[in-house]
Amino acid sequence: MDPEFWHQRWQEGRTAFHNAKVMPLLQKHWPALKLPPDSRVFVPLAGKSLDMHWLAAQGHAVLGAELSPLAVEAFFAEAGLTPAVANEADGLHHRAGPIDLVCGDVFALADATLAGVEAVYDRAALIALPPDLRRRYAAEVYGRLPRGCQALLITLEYPQTQMDGPPFSVDEAEVRTLFADDWDIALLERRDILADEPRFREGGVESLHTAVYRLQRL
Repeated sequence: MDPEFWHQRWQEGRTAFHNAKVMPLLQKHWPALKLPPDSRVFVPLAGKSLDMHWLAAQGHAVLGAELSPLAVEAFFAEAGLTPAVANEADGLHHRAGPIDLVCGDVFALADATLAGVEAVYDRAALIALPPDLRRRYAAEVYGRLPRGCQALLITLEYPQTQMDGPPFSVDEAEVRTLFADDWDIALLERRDILADEPRFREGGVESLHTAVYRLQRL
C-alpha cells in the first residue's frame, strides 16, 4: 500500500473512516492514562479527525501526522482556523493554537519531533496498515517514542477473509506480538459492534469487535 492509495481516497472523497463526531471510546478511556493537562499527545495518520480538537480541549498539546494535504487543509478550514505553516525537515508543520499537524510521511518524522511525546492516540493508524507496514510502524514509529510514554490504541477484530482492509483486523495476539517487548499492555475493553456497522454487515462480515488497549513504554 503506497502513499498514492491514500491520496486517491481523499481526492475521491472515499473517507468512510472519518467520524463526524468525537470517538466515544476516546472520551470513555482517555482518563485511564491519567495525563497532566499539558501533555504532548501524538495522533498518527490523523486525517481531519475531530478527536484532535477534543484532545486540545483537554489542555493537551497535539501533534498530528497526516499524509494528505487535502485532509490537513480540511481539518483547519472546517474549524475556521488559519494555521501558520512552516516547511521543516520532516514535513509541512501546520500550527494553530495547541495543534501542530504535520503533512508528511509518519515514518519520516524527526526524532526531535517525537522526543517530547508523552502519549499516543491511535484510533486509525495501526488498523490502516497491512501486516508488513504494521510491523515497520511498531518498530520505527512507536519504537522511537520515549520511555514512560503511554498510548490509547483502538483496534478492530473481524475475519479478514470476509473483507479486505483497510481498516484491517488486528487481534490481541498481534498487538502483543508487535508491542510486548517494549510496552506494558492492558486490554481496557472489547465490545461487539457489528450491529452498529452496516458497511461491514453488507460486506459479508459475520463478526466484528473493537478493542481498546492502554500501552506504556517500558
